[in-house]
Amino acid sequence: MKIKTKLNAGVGLLFLMILVLSVLSGWYINQLKKDTNNILEANYNTLQYSRNMLLALEEISSDPLAYGVFEKHLEKQQKNVTEPGEKEATDNVAVHFQALKKDSGNVALQSSIRKDIAELMQLNMSAIEHKSSIADSTAKSAIMAISVTGMLCFLIAFILLVNLPSNIADPIQILTGSIKQIANQNYRERVHFESKSEFGDLAMSFNIMAEKLQEYSESKLDKIIRGKRRIETLIDNMHNPVIGIDENKKVLFVNNEALKITGLKKENFVGKLIQDVAVMNDLVRNIIKEIIEGNTKNASETMKIYADGKESYFEKEIIDINVTPTGEQQSQFIGQVIMLRNITPFKELDLAKTNFLGTVSHEFKTPISSIQMGLQLLENDQIGSLNDEQKNLVNGIKEDSDRLLKITGELLNITQVESGSMQLNIQSSDIRTIIDYAMNANRSAAEQKQILFNINIENGLKEVLADTEKTSWVLNNLISNAVRYSYENSQITVDVKKVGEQVQFSVTDAGQGIPPQYISKVFDRYFKIPGTKKEGTGLGLTISKQFIEAQGGKISVESEIGVGSQFSFTLHER
Repeated sequence: MKIKTKLNAGVGLLFLMILVLSVLSGWYINQLKKDTNNILEANYNTLQYSRNMLLALEEISSDPLAYGVFEKHLEKQQKNVTEPGEKEATDNVAVHFQALKKDSGNVALQSSIRKDIAELMQLNMSAIEHKSSIADSTAKSAIMAISVTGMLCFLIAFILLVNLPSNIADPIQILTGSIKQIANQNYRERVHFESKSEFGDLAMSFNIMAEKLQEYSESKLDKIIRGKRRIETLIDNMHNPVIGIDENKKVLFVNNEALKITGLKKENFVGKLIQDVAVMNDLVRNIIKEIIEGNTKNASETMKIYADGKESYFEKEIIDINVTPTGEQQSQFIGQVIMLRNITPFKELDLAKTNFLGTVSHEFKTPISSIQMGLQLLENDQIGSLNDEQKNLVNGIKEDSDRLLKITGELLNITQVESGSMQLNIQSSDIRTIIDYAMNANRSAAEQKQILFNINIENGLKEVLADTEKTSWVLNNLISNAVRYSYENSQITVDVKKVGEQVQFSVTDAGQGIPPQYISKVFDRYFKIPGTKKEGTGLGLTISKQFIEAQGGKISVESEIGVGSQFSFTLHER
């Protein structure tokens, strides 16, 4: 039977039973109403008339008007004769009343009238009892019929409540589970409904669809396998080590380069949990430490690995793989790919560049020193006097040689930092000595622009743990930049104060400031703010950052366009 037919039959039958119950209840209520009205209209009125006639009869002897009252109620009773024997009794009352009107003092006639009225009342009382029993019988029949009909309605409703929802919901639940199996690519799932309802047709259509999907899946299996092998071959022939793991950290694939640097065999790698592999291999443990710690965002770093008979450098990158399943909107994490890019050639080039810069810078210092020595001799009056044009030319050569010497010094410093050969002599250093060195080195340039220095040292601060030479160089560089970019007749403030467990040096100027988009780049190597006409190599702040961080401190900058800049660095207190 079709689901629609079941619903129509069940709901229709229930509706019919409710209709029958309503009609039956209405009919019995109408019958009870008729029985009640019959008692009220026929018998109760007669009793009322008889009572009024008795009252009037008692007053006849004293009140002549009582005859009229008696006669009025007698006429009403004559019109309300409904029971057998009631007419005879009413006629007797009328005959005796006529006789009493002629002989008003006759006590026997009054007694006869009372007896006639009593007989009339008795007839109606008996009729009321009989009709009352009929009404009770009607009420009992009504209760029985309505109860039976209501029970039938309840049974039908209960049967529908138990069977109808399950007949609809159970097949839907089975079909939903089967659809989920198909979504999980279990195309062998089938649905079997014995009924010939709409669900039977739906199950047949579902099975046909699953069969076609299975056929399609099996027909594409060969292409999928070939595509998988193609990807595996591509990964195996990559020149960079690659390791792939799933969401449970099980190794899915590893290429030959990764096997070569780890020294492991493929069967000991693929299919294993990468944590288990890391227990037996230090290099793998070092590669996956960010994965174990759950911090893959900062996983990019340079690793030095002994491979191919030499030390090689690799840049590690961990990529999370997220896909959005068909028909869904939320992406799902399915694994990670670990890539090691071989940057050994770039490292070698960088090292060659560093060595070249170091060699060139060192070779430059000798002729520059000779030039400066020659300038000093030219400025000596004992050698001979110079005219004004010659003095201007000597001053220009001196400025150029100073600038070349400064650039050469910066290049030497950066090569020391890059090559790792920088040596620090950290000891107790006097704060005032560091500041005085930087102030004296920049006093002449500040006086030319009429710039005033404001030095503030917090009480109690005297010494810091630092390399005096390199820290003085950093402060000198910051003050030199402040003088260079400050306006004339302005002020530069140097503050030294304690911040937590460290001492902070700050240099604040009232210059043009740094645009917000360049603040994060000012410490980058060779970076110059676009649009500035000031000379420089772009290495001063980079070297300052390296010097301060090598001493365990930090350097930072705050700036606002049109207001000025503040460069700060921290060192440990003595």
